[in-house]
Amino acid sequence: MPNIFDLSQFDEYREDNRREVKKAEGGLPVSLWDTYSSFANCYGGVIILGVKENKDGSWRTTGLRNASKLRKEFWDNMNNPKKVSINLLSEDDVQTYEVGDNHDVIMVIYVPMAKREQKPVYINNDIFNGTFRRNYEGDYHCTRLQVKTMLRDQTERTMDMEVLDKVPMEDLNYDTIHGYRNSHRSLKEGHPFERLSDHEYLRSIGAAAISEEDGQLHPTAAGMLMFGDEYNIVRQFPEYFLDYREELDPTTRWSDRLQSSSGEWSGNVCDFYFRVYNKIIKDVKVPFKMSGGERVDDTPVHKAIREALANCLINADYHGLRGVVIRKEPDKLVLANPGYIRTGKKQMRLGGESDPRNKALMKMFNLINIGERAGSGVPNIFNVWEDEGWEEPVIEERFDPDRTVLSLSFKKSGDKKTAIKSGDKKSAIKSGDKKVTKKTQMQYDKILGFMEEGKEYGIWDFCELLGLKESRTKDILKGLSDYIDIIGSNRDRRYKKK
Repeated sequence: MPNIFDLSQFDEYREDNRREVKKAEGGLPVSLWDTYSSFANCYGGVIILGVKENKDGSWRTTGLRNASKLRKEFWDNMNNPKKVSINLLSEDDVQTYEVGDNHDVIMVIYVPMAKREQKPVYINNDIFNGTFRRNYEGDYHCTRLQVKTMLRDQTERTMDMEVLDKVPMEDLNYDTIHGYRNSHRSLKEGHPFERLSDHEYLRSIGAAAISEEDGQLHPTAAGMLMFGDEYNIVRQFPEYFLDYREELDPTTRWSDRLQSSSGEWSGNVCDFYFRVYNKIIKDVKVPFKMSGGERVDDTPVHKAIREALANCLINADYHGLRGVVIRKEPDKLVLANPGYIRTGKKQMRLGGESDPRNKALMKMFNLINIGERAGSGVPNIFNVWEDEGWEEPVIEERFDPDRTVLSLSFKKSGDKKTAIKSGDKKSAIKSGDKKVTKKTQMQYDKILGFMEEGKEYGIWDFCELLGLKESRTKDILKGLSDYIDIIGSNRDRRYKKK
């Protein structure tokens, strides 16, 4: 597991969301197994036995009295299915080293990230009480909802392929279906699906299927999400909610809002996509370009926005909390969906590996030339933003509840306009009477731009956002005391925008 632990850098390390130290003076610590589960269910990590964390966060070796006995005890437990649901380790993943002048022996356990089909990794033969995840404050118990999400994500058949046996085809919205078919027809003239009846067409694109229960045609979950009416969708997905907000004027809460639950339109994924896309691109500047005697109004930026919006809807966990929220600000677009990133944040950024949470929805978007199958969509967004000279997009993964957030800034990279409005006057944030550095000012802006009114955050949310350790992140938050309320104390501390 490269870059996680290097013995030569031992004195520089501190505990974080990828490293954990334990003294192990009286044998294997009970908490070792919590940490194994949490690392496996997140991005992997390293557990180091025979080391104590000092008050200042630095490490001090305490050594292991009998490393060989401890190692045997570890492997006996690791291979016991009543203790650990799955052993992800090989012999090479457990190493012993001598450290310092006293030659203290430490044991280093490298825990890989579990594959999607292996999650949840749990302990003590108790899937709901023995599943853990990792954040900047340590290991925490997963909720039942998080465990159920991991279980749903195990299979190759995604959740949206489920046939809704009790739902008649008449529950779909045929105005939306005909609008979708017109788009398909105009984009792919002469397509074999063109002459099919509505029911045959819906079956061909994965929006309907024959039920094994009664042998009749019924909508799939994807068909209901894409083409249903909101009041029918929430019967299948009680947490379903789509929300678009334009927050362009600081004096008003929002200048435009579109919600799936308003009752003024269908409230389905298909109509939401087209309505929101048209609102987003109103302010996108289109260069004058001709092709074959006709003006071309489509640009790489348009394509990137389509990709980002479709990606958000395709990878949403529609059983998850808080729903899909798209927020348009004067210089930023924020797209948030329920659900963790199935490929992991790093792989999402790199691309090349497509693992959508809703494969049938993805197919429907692909048929009308929206979305990328090869996993190249997100890297393309980053490339377009770089070509435009805008600040690099930010991918965030939040937990409890699980959410994926993509922030697309329209500010030029290195833009010096980092002052924050206070009343009607622009003023740079100060820490005491001393002006902060440009770098810290940008970190302040990033935090305040990230926080939503009325929502509470933990320290790990900001550590992940800034890519900094807990101690430095707390220092930065102290400088925002005029803008942020601190609730609680110590490890239960929460932060809320004033």
